[in-house]
Amino acid sequence: MKKLFVLSTLMTLTGCLLAQVKHKDKPYAQEYAIKYQSSFPCVDVEYDRNNNIQLISNGGIKKITFGDLLLPGQVVEDNLYRFMKNKHIVDIVQVDGQFVYLAKDVILSNAWAGDLYIPHDILNPTGFVPLSKSDYLVYNGDKIQYIKNAKAVWETSLDKSKIIEVIADPNDVFFYILTDKGIDQVMLSNGKLSSIYKGQGLVSMTAHDKGFVVAHQSDGLLFFEPSFKLIRKEDKLPSLDLNVVRSIHGNLWVGTAHGAFRINQKDGIKYYASKRWLNDDHVVNIKPGINDNVLILTKEGLSDIVSKEMTLADKATYFEKQVRHRHIRNGFNSTISGMKDGNIYTGYLGDSDNDGLWTSMYLAAQAYRYAVTKDPEALQNTKESLDAMNRLFTINPVKGFAARSFERTGNKEHLSDPEFWQKSSSKDWDWKATTSSDEAIGHIFAYGVVAELMDDKAVKKQAISLIDSMMTHIIDNDMYLVDYDGKPTLWGKWNPAYVNGFAKNVGDRKLNSSNIIAMLQTAYHFTKKEKFKNKALELINKHGYLDNLMIPMEEIGKSDGTQDDLSQLLSSSWNHSDDEMYFLGYWGLYRYALNEDLKEKYKEAIIDHWKAELPEKDALWNLMTGIVGVEDPGVDDAVWYLQKYPLDLIHWNIKNSERKDIVNMPQNFRNQYTKDVLPPDELKISRHNGNRFQLDGGNSGTAENSAGDIWLLPYWLGRYLELID
Repeated sequence: MKKLFVLSTLMTLTGCLLAQVKHKDKPYAQEYAIKYQSSFPCVDVEYDRNNNIQLISNGGIKKITFGDLLLPGQVVEDNLYRFMKNKHIVDIVQVDGQFVYLAKDVILSNAWAGDLYIPHDILNPTGFVPLSKSDYLVYNGDKIQYIKNAKAVWETSLDKSKIIEVIADPNDVFFYILTDKGIDQVMLSNGKLSSIYKGQGLVSMTAHDKGFVVAHQSDGLLFFEPSFKLIRKEDKLPSLDLNVVRSIHGNLWVGTAHGAFRINQKDGIKYYASKRWLNDDHVVNIKPGINDNVLILTKEGLSDIVSKEMTLADKATYFEKQVRHRHIRNGFNSTISGMKDGNIYTGYLGDSDNDGLWTSMYLAAQAYRYAVTKDPEALQNTKESLDAMNRLFTINPVKGFAARSFERTGNKEHLSDPEFWQKSSSKDWDWKATTSSDEAIGHIFAYGVVAELMDDKAVKKQAISLIDSMMTHIIDNDMYLVDYDGKPTLWGKWNPAYVNGFAKNVGDRKLNSSNIIAMLQTAYHFTKKEKFKNKALELINKHGYLDNLMIPMEEIGKSDGTQDDLSQLLSSSWNHSDDEMYFLGYWGLYRYALNEDLKEKYKEAIIDHWKAELPEKDALWNLMTGIVGVEDPGVDDAVWYLQKYPLDLIHWNIKNSERKDIVNMPQNFRNQYTKDVLPPDELKISRHNGNRFQLDGGNSGTAENSAGDIWLLPYWLGRYLELID
């Protein structure tokens, strides 16, 4: 009977795990920008079948130098055909995969053995439209000419209106002239002109989805039927300062004075602005690019919006290289700071208050990676980061106390918070004091993951020793982190007098209770020392820490104004660093619970918190909730986060607050500014402790984040929990 019971239990548990929603890692379209900076004011761009890209500027032909993601190229003179310089080229199109040019008095090409050479009679032409290799419409501000088989068929002049654009009818029966007075239709066979829409303020036009779309300078986008009956207007757009509209690859692309955006039925509006995507936000033109790419021409250059088929595993490989190539400082997971305009080769690896925390998160990511793949590189990465974490304990004189960071001795003014740095007994090294509870929970979380998942005995032993050391320090110092000066640090406080001194609606009462119980349980689980278990039970049974951590999230809010200054400070609004501390702690809280009754209580608390966080669509929160066995911990939203997080992790300035296509929320405690969170590649770069509803921000391209904590931790956690295939 006992064997049957055990077998039945295992089948039940396995069934629960198998019932969880999982993501099969299929290829998706990963977008990024390759930028080309220009000192020339370009007006048009095209590519040919040989994957050459040419631009037109000041009557001349330009080309691009090599560029890649994070490595901008340049727009330079194209001197390959040296006798093209005196042709005064004003426009360029692609015909049958070849470049065709409009010059002052001729249409010509260097393709087809240079045989295409068609004179025209339009004075000071501004543009042309190809109907075939030998048929073209050429126009200027008020006149248009149809040329067929190198002969002028007819010429038509407009009366008191200025031509902005000309587009051909898909059936080659009509073509349409967009003017400053409206839209005219012209018969291709005889040049007969008729007005089909009157209205001022029109700036661009395209044929799209069996109809037409026109950009208006104040009304937004005007959608017409093929008969040019107005269907609707759309003004819920990122910007109404429109410059150009194009139908490309079945999507509607719009260029504005404030960036570009794409509209399709699947994704709605996708916004491309800031130097993550463009050299500047004033869009001049948009054209199809090589393969499925899109070329966005702006005042200061060209952006090639690349759409590359990737899987999440491919993206992980890219980010693993990014971290190792330029984000490892003395074993820490670090940020490049002091960059100039996004140039990754101009910065330095800066110290951080949270070197221990960010490295803990990367360390855990590598442990999950090793558990999944057994990749020796993941093991080596784990060892190196664990050594850095270990040295945080040995570089300072306080037993069991982890420094925030360490750095070589130098000018302290070049370090963050120079007043907190102390001289180490190790020659040529300083260490940073005032370690916070953020670091403490990060340490214990990562060491628990390493101790549980790594099969290297020395690594496991090192992790367990660090757990024991830190938690012994905390118990021996009456549940405080005590610094070199014999005083508790500002935030390293879990003593009941401190924790229970907060009202129940002040978040730190719940947070500190949840974290310290998780930390003590982790210590007991791996060391089996009764002092850790006894202290956890004392805090639970005598001091109400279980009740504290079970406080519903909906009860956490602002101080009522009668509490002390610290309580009011801590409850002025929701602190997203707290979310990070909670969810890192949940690993040890739930996984190493002292008994099943507590485990069920913890599960209830975790799910309550997770439900409150669902609007943020944060991959780490959702995937970490997978440990409690809920059927769907928001896997689709987690995958959306992982797929949409940009490959470019530079701190570009981002501005979304003036967009007209987002629904704003009333002021609230959680600082959720919009109804729906924007995709990560439309927001400023931020870690998991940032508010994902923050619409504006950035740092002018002076820093690049590591993907180690932002992306690799949730990805490898999802892989380990088998929520991502």
